[in-house]
Formats: sequence, structure tokens, C-alpha cells
Amino acid sequence: MYYASGNYEAFVKPEKPKDVDRKSAYIVGSGLAALTAACYLVRDGQMNGERIHILEKDPIPGGACDGFKYEDVGYVMRGGREMDNHFEVMWDLFRSIPSIETEGLSVLDEYYYLNKKDPNYSLMRATENRGQDAHTDGKFGLSDKGAMEIMKLFFTPDEELYDKRITDFFDEEVLNSNFWLYWRTMFAFENWHSALEMKLYIKRFIHHVGGLPDFKALRFTKYNQYESMILPMIKYLEEHNVVFHYNTKVVNVEFEINGEKKQAVRIVVDHKGDIENIDLTENDLVFITNGGCVENSSIGSQNKPAKFNPEIKPGGGWDMWMKIAAQSPDFGHPEKFCYDPEQTNWMSATVTTLDQKIVPYIQNICKRDPFSGRVVTGGIVTVKDSNWLLSWTFNRQPQFRSQPKGQLVGWIYGLFSNVPGNFVKKPMRDCTGKEICMEWLYHLGVPTEQIEELAENSANTVPCMMPYITAFFMPRAEGDRPLVVPNGSVNFAFLGQFAETKRDTIFTTEYSMRTGMEAVYTLLDIDRGVPEVWGSVYDIRDLLKATVQLRDGKKITDMDLGLMERIALKEILKKVRNTDIEKLLKEYNVI
Repeated sequence: MYYASGNYEAFVKPEKPKDVDRKSAYIVGSGLAALTAACYLVRDGQMNGERIHILEKDPIPGGACDGFKYEDVGYVMRGGREMDNHFEVMWDLFRSIPSIETEGLSVLDEYYYLNKKDPNYSLMRATENRGQDAHTDGKFGLSDKGAMEIMKLFFTPDEELYDKRITDFFDEEVLNSNFWLYWRTMFAFENWHSALEMKLYIKRFIHHVGGLPDFKALRFTKYNQYESMILPMIKYLEEHNVVFHYNTKVVNVEFEINGEKKQAVRIVVDHKGDIENIDLTENDLVFITNGGCVENSSIGSQNKPAKFNPEIKPGGGWDMWMKIAAQSPDFGHPEKFCYDPEQTNWMSATVTTLDQKIVPYIQNICKRDPFSGRVVTGGIVTVKDSNWLLSWTFNRQPQFRSQPKGQLVGWIYGLFSNVPGNFVKKPMRDCTGKEICMEWLYHLGVPTEQIEELAENSANTVPCMMPYITAFFMPRAEGDRPLVVPNGSVNFAFLGQFAETKRDTIFTTEYSMRTGMEAVYTLLDIDRGVPEVWGSVYDIRDLLKATVQLRDGKKITDMDLGLMERIALKEILKKVRNTDIEKLLKEYNVI
């Protein structure tokens, strides 16, 4: 497997891999990474779909990319997905997946024209004082000292960031700024999360720094991620006769290890209580989704809290990974990520409006007609003074194809599930859907005497607790996540957010899909380049632009410098006078 950029080979159809007709594939899980691997096995690996088996413990596919209506509960979306135009693997694959809504278009075509005609941007990023504009005003609000703390982290070698927390590098200069409010709520970072992951995110999305305050850098699907992304992939795979095995838990994958050589020899599955073994040869490829950010998630209802259930049980992604990791240090260290669910949980809730009574309060904040079919909030609205650090969003409506006309479906999440709310004096994790809705309505500015009645009769709210939703952000070191294809692997690979690949960042659709592509291309030795991670961090234009944007447009000559620093800067600027460097610095408002 090798990386490539440009379009010289981007659209080339790979030659059929050697001996692929003799090979079979077993894919553990049916999340985005797993489905991507299956699609690449079909499209570029040219493997017969009948030889591809997807083993899924749940009755439906999709993993964390869900969106479903439970008849006795209501609409549920555990999370949302934000994409950008440089998710290179994602668009490489989706150009080949037919739309299930518009004949003749691919998922990429559909997505491109949607976001071209209706670009995303937010008109109010944050509120306070019960629905009032928090007036972050597109500013990061960083002092020179805070900006330098971020710069220092950016240039610190990865090795010095192993097992370090964000608070080891940032103090109140950053943590009390608008920058951190934008960042932590958009990406779900907590102060105690990995400094290494923070650095990787800054590098990966340096070209989007200017888009953080108003989300103009983001693109969203038309419907929830399950209907817009997962269902087209499922249809594509089913049309190629890929075999799905639902209600099938993979308990363990057993390996034979001789020196450097590592071969998967057996998959142990639990199918509705019956334990079965799938014996493997070198020609049986195994793709393992290890860990899981939505493992142990639980759903409540309008009148029932979602249980906080951190206990790791057999048949889940964590237990399976622990059994696998016990067989070789090359298979990672799951305990680094799941040892303390108090540091990795947050809660979400799906709210469905049932009449028009709540709609004016939403419209007052988003400044748009929520029923227009176009962008509504343009990303999350963060309640700056919320005890739960509540954020909420309504994407284009309807969010579900089956959604009744006149209803809105939106999403709420809180980073702090263990502290009492401002209005509902209970921790979010102890609240029913109705109570979470009441807290949200309070922060929308609904008169307090109307809040309970509206939460009861004008909305249906479904809470979801996810104990391990940010487990991948926990401080880590090299080797804690296994390589996508470990050294010496004969016939297996790891997929998803807890597999290790270069330069990309977790908690993105692109990361999951990249691991799927890299796994297939490596094990089948497909002779076509995997598109490399977009190289904005190596583009001097993006670096200069981000440097100025991070300081709210202030030039380097406006910095509060000491005498010797001012003299040094003056000398540098003198040396570049009348050169292309000076022209570049002026063009990007650095000087």
C-alpha cells in the first residue's frame, strides 16, 4: 500500500489483485469503516460479493452512524457527522456509490450539489442569558500568550506529547477563550484529553481555522447520516451479493504467532447464544473493528432516563479487543482508552417538535425558517453559560424521510453529564427526555411558566448515554492503538477509530473510511495509490492565513514583543523587503 496525490491515478481502475478469486473476507462490525472495507473489496479488490461476510452483533448495520425511528420511543440520532471538502478517501468511494434518492447521481454528486446550492454557515454560534447572543462575534479572543501556547503545541514533537493532557500545555489564557469554547464543543474535547490528539487536529484542519467561529468550512448530508450514507452503501453491497450476518457477536479472534509472522486462524462467534468457530486459512482475510465509541450506549425515552451502563461485557468491541490484545503487544492496549468512563462519556438527546409552539424560539436564534428545507442552525449552537455545556442543532429538515410535515427533528448534547442543570436541578444523566427538553427550553428563553407544558406536549425527546463516546481522545502513546495492518500480519487488519494510521484524525468519517481503504489495499496488494491526507499543514499559504485568523486578524507587528524581539522582527522584515516573501506576507495580512 502506498499514498498518492493529484489525479494521475486517482480515477484509474486497479488491475484485479492476484489470487483474489481464491480469497474470502470476514468483516467484524458493520460501522462506516467496516462497510468501507467491504465496498473497496468489491470495487477495487474485485472480490466476489458472495465471499464477503459482515458479522454484526446488532440487528441493523451502521455502527455509530445511526438514525432510526423506534416505534415505542421516537426518532433517535446518537450523534452527528461534519464533513469537509478534503475527506479524500470518503469522496473517492462515494463517487462510486449510487444515490438511493436521485437516479443517475452518486452519493458524492448528490452531496456536492446540495452543499453548493445551500452552503453551510451559522448566524449565531453561541448564546447566553437564556437565548441571547453571546456575542462571540466570530472572534477567538486569544491573548498573545494564549496564541503562543497553541503555537508551541503545534511545533512540539509527537513523542513529547505521549500520555500528556491538554492541560499540560494550555492554561486559562486558552481555556477561557472563545477559541476553546468553539473547539471543545465542535470536536467534543475535554480539558483532560490527549494533547497529542489536540495537536493532530490543529495540523489536520489548519485550513479550516478561519471557519471555526461560523462553521462555513463544514458540509452536511441531506438527511441523518444513516439514511444519507449508510443505506446507499448497504444497497450497493447487497446488489453485489455481500452476505450480512446480523445478531452475530464476535467473541474473539484467535491468532497463530510464529516470530514476526501473525495469522488469524479462528473467529469465535456467538449467534443468538450458539457459540461457533470459523476456521481460517491464509486466504481468509479478517477485518476487525476493535473497541467502539458507542459501545454500552443506552437509550431512554420521553419519561425514562438513559442508563449509565459502563460495564464491559462479552460480545462487545472492548471485550473482544482485550482478548485480542492479550495475544500480542502489537495488537494495542485497550485499557488506555476505556479505564475510566467518567472521563469519556457525554450525553445526547434527539428532540422532535410536535407542533409550532417551540419553533419561534428556535427561529429566533438560528435566524432562518426551519421548514425551508435549507440550512437551519448551520452547526451547533452552544449555550455558553450552561452547567451541562449544552449544544444543540437542527440540520436541514426533514432529517428523516418518514418525518411528518410540520415536525422538526434536532439534536442536543451535553459535555458534562454529572452536574446539575441550571433549570432542572439534576445531572443530565439522571434526566428523562422531558427534563432534558425542559433544560434546553430554558436556555432557548421560553418563559419559565410554559417550559414544562411545552416539554410535555409540544416535543418528544429521547436521551442517549454513551459511556465511551470520547474514549479515543484519552491520553495515549505509540503502540496503544494497533497499526491498521500490524507488522507480520498475513491475513488480518484493524479498522476504525482505534486503529492507527498516519496523519489523519479520529472522530471523523474520513478516519474510519481511510482505515477501511488502507486495510483492503494492503492485504490485497492493490496497485493504486491511497489518497494521502490533505497536506494543508505543509502549505505556507494556509499556515500564514491560520496564524492571522487565530489572532483575530492582528498582524505580527501588533504583537506585544519585548525590546530584543522587536529588534529581531525589524531586522527580518528588512531582509525580506522587495522580495516575493514580503509580497506573500502582505497578501495574507501577516504584515
